[in-house]
Amino acid sequence: MEGFALWSGGPWMELSPDAEPVCTDSVLLANFPSLRGVTRAADFGAGSGILSLILAARSPLLHIDLVELSGPAAGVAERNVARNGLEARLRVLRRDLRTLTEAETGRYQLIVSNPPYYAPGSGTPPAAPRQNARQESSCTLAELAESAARLLGDGGRLALVYPCQRLSRALVTLTAARLEPKRLRLVQARADKAPALALIECRKGGRPGLRTEPVLILKNPDGTDTAEARRIYRMEETQ
Repeated sequence: MEGFALWSGGPWMELSPDAEPVCTDSVLLANFPSLRGVTRAADFGAGSGILSLILAARSPLLHIDLVELSGPAAGVAERNVARNGLEARLRVLRRDLRTLTEAETGRYQLIVSNPPYYAPGSGTPPAAPRQNARQESSCTLAELAESAARLLGDGGRLALVYPCQRLSRALVTLTAARLEPKRLRLVQARADKAPALALIECRKGGRPGLRTEPVLILKNPDGTDTAEARRIYRMEETQ
């Protein structure tokens, strides 16, 4: 199947019909968590694998389990892993993340997820192949948080992206699962627009104390990408 490079000289990517197209959400999330000292990670609801491909490009020491329930999407993720020669570091698990056990996976230091945002039946119904990627029809945020808490080691982190309109729900749900929100960064398309997305990082068993970081603005007033957006999309960052 046809594919494309995520950036000039970057990983090759094929998309799955079950997954959302490559979008700002996944790219921003892949560049959000620090990878210093992290060698074991998981991508919950990995889809075609974009998050894991970018994370693997950021750190050559990182080993990632790509957990994906959809057979077609998992197949595409496996091809993406193989096409980029990452079989030694990236493993696709065709599993329901809610049923994973420590015996199968070990303990993770970091879990990332771009989860379904909307409750079933809300908003415009997505096309059938993408329903699980858009709506909580197969996994709720509470179920994802419970699984992350079970599979993270003490002090391990969960990083996710979520819409600002449901941010209060996300923070309450994560805290209830003993995943204490520690970092929050809002994302705006432009300086004159309200934030639409929230990047959230939680620590398992962490103490209360949330650090709110400067807003990430993606576009200048003239419509061009900001310097930070260009850096993120071109992977020009230090870890």
